[in-house]
Amino acid sequence: MFDSLREDIQCVFERDPAARTWVEVLTTYPGVHAVFYHRMNHRLWTWGLKWLARWLSALARWLTGIEIHPAAQIGRRFFIDHGMGVVIGETTEIGDDCTLYHGVTLGGTSWQKGKRHPSLGDNVVVGAGAKILGPITMGDGARIGSNSVVLKDVPAGATVVGVPGRIVTGMPKEKTEQDRHREAIARKLGFDAYGMTKEMPDPVAHAINCMLDHIHTLDTRVEEMCGAIKGLGAEIAELQLPELGPCEIASAGETVEEGARLDQSEGRDDEAREQGSVGREERKNT
Repeated sequence: MFDSLREDIQCVFERDPAARTWVEVLTTYPGVHAVFYHRMNHRLWTWGLKWLARWLSALARWLTGIEIHPAAQIGRRFFIDHGMGVVIGETTEIGDDCTLYHGVTLGGTSWQKGKRHPSLGDNVVVGAGAKILGPITMGDGARIGSNSVVLKDVPAGATVVGVPGRIVTGMPKEKTEQDRHREAIARKLGFDAYGMTKEMPDPVAHAINCMLDHIHTLDTRVEEMCGAIKGLGAEIAELQLPELGPCEIASAGETVEEGARLDQSEGRDDEAREQGSVGREERKNT
């Protein structure tokens, strides 16, 4: 049991950048306390001391704000971050290296005895306030978004968001020709459109993807038209398009300051151009 406690403490440093020392984690992290109490209570439960296990689990709930039924089966290196309001039901099964945030419920949807709570594979992360209900399975590496309500099985590596939960990303799939064209144009523009859509749907990223598709379609049509015109005997000069320079996303403050500087410089440029134009007109008149 103490080996498990050592692993439970060590995994905190890997998943919480606020953790500083072992003493701090051991004395101030209610998630660590709740998991330690559960491992002790689960052992009492398996020994047949069910009332004592339930009484101690109720005491642990009062101390930590985290309710874990002593019959729940929890794997190694389990971490509950923040913890308040977490509920883990009797027939829940949790694999290794899983992480839960505050307000998570792993609950049942039936009053019948038997398996009625969810099963989590290895490396599953459940965001704050999420509800996973019923005897369903979360595959290895699944990600459940904050405040989602999940009522169906989730495949390995998938990300689920919304109410009811819907899968927005799955396991890596082979890229299509359209995906490759998008990435090629995005590299020319100096940004990675897919970096915005790895985990969650983003309307801005969707709009950028549509623009990239439109640019690619226009380029293809222009090349086809030039080829057809050349086939009719016309000569078309090779057009060298300007290179697309990289773009940078500045913070709001930097954007305002930079915008002000640009406005000032553009104003001076406009004034200089206007003065030059007036001078040329005067010389023409004389």
